[in-house]
Amino acid sequence: MSGASPKNDKPIESKADLVTYLEAGCKPPEQWRIGTEHEKFAFRLSDLKPLPYDGEDGIRELLMRLTRFGWTPVYEGENVIALSSETGGSVSLEPAGQVELSGAAVENIHQTCDEVSSHLNQVKAVAREMGIGFVGLGARPKWPVGDMPWMPKGRYKIMREYMPKRGDHGLEMMQSTCTVQVNLDFCSESSMVEMFRVSLALQPIATALWANSPFSGGKPNGFLSYRSQIWTDVDPDRSGMLPFVFEDGMGFERYVDYALDVPMYFVYRDGKYIDASGQSFRDFMRGELPAYPGHKPVMSDWADHISTIFPEVRLKTFLEMRGADGGPWNRLCGLSAFWVGLLYDSDARTAAWDLVKDWTEEERQTLRDEVPKTALKTPFRNQTVRDIASEVLCMSHRGLKNRKRLDNVGMDESHFLQPIFQTAESGLTPAEELLAAYYRLWGESVDPVFTEYAY
Repeated sequence: MSGASPKNDKPIESKADLVTYLEAGCKPPEQWRIGTEHEKFAFRLSDLKPLPYDGEDGIRELLMRLTRFGWTPVYEGENVIALSSETGGSVSLEPAGQVELSGAAVENIHQTCDEVSSHLNQVKAVAREMGIGFVGLGARPKWPVGDMPWMPKGRYKIMREYMPKRGDHGLEMMQSTCTVQVNLDFCSESSMVEMFRVSLALQPIATALWANSPFSGGKPNGFLSYRSQIWTDVDPDRSGMLPFVFEDGMGFERYVDYALDVPMYFVYRDGKYIDASGQSFRDFMRGELPAYPGHKPVMSDWADHISTIFPEVRLKTFLEMRGADGGPWNRLCGLSAFWVGLLYDSDARTAAWDLVKDWTEEERQTLRDEVPKTALKTPFRNQTVRDIASEVLCMSHRGLKNRKRLDNVGMDESHFLQPIFQTAESGLTPAEELLAAYYRLWGESVDPVFTEYAY
């Protein structure tokens, strides 16, 4: 979850302005970039508990120590709530102190992996000084939601109060989940629609391949991607598989109509969040927002609003792939490679669309519903998700080969898919590997995950 959007005081005159905002994301393919975001759980080595905000081993101290590496603190009031860099990347806080790297927009996967590696080296250097650690999982394995700290960000206070009104797992999503996300460009409305459809249909396949959250409350929870399961009961107004994306007439305007019907969370003015939870952006455009009467929105309000929508794939001025659990370093790079290979090469994208274009709305939803529990073993037509995953990985591999983006020793981007191919070939997700260790090696304790799987 991001903070408030960069300030843009341009008044919104009509719905056409909102459409134009999304259209402005169109870029020629030679300007396409890759943005990778990943979240991780920070914990104290002494008791494995999450970090508070304040204190010698708290999140504030962590952020301030990271400034030695060239990061600039970002404040909300007197509280440091993020770090920024001149390259465009940022380090930010999730609601219960999960630490997120929002990577800069880079040209290839080699650069993405270098960025991730550099960031992890920085946080590990600080962690050694502070007696803390970091682990990459899709869901917090040990502590209940009631034991979680809250970070001092205004938007989280509003969401904390509103989410329980819309679903049973909103707070658990906020405080106990981590994801890895890839942000990709498009060149036109038609390419956006094709990419959106392919990625939305295949998002459950990515969820299965990256499933890595089998524990909660210190024991197995019955799911392989519990993070994905949590999202099924957060807020039906702003999450899900968006069937309209596959309908005739899909385009920027259709997505704007959808977003306008999603209830608001807040208005951000003069460094403060005004609670507008459950209210209508359409009313805001008429100057009739109950929380802020007599005022109309500017473009940064629209940017804020569409950042509070959480479907499996999200449209901003780029597309966000949102379906994967957090995990180890090589899987962070692997997710970016997976989607870049599929969507940035036209042959691979066409092959992927040919694969999914006759899937029905019911089939897509069934995949979304079943994959959190059975992952690669989920049946689909006369095969399994594992079979589909293997086929799609081959498409992505060919797409990366076609891109011919080489590192300084002549390797292309396709090698970043190796650990994902291993998962597909074995049929065992990271979650199942964790469960095997839990039962066979760890004496049915989740505590070893904090050391054996730490960054």
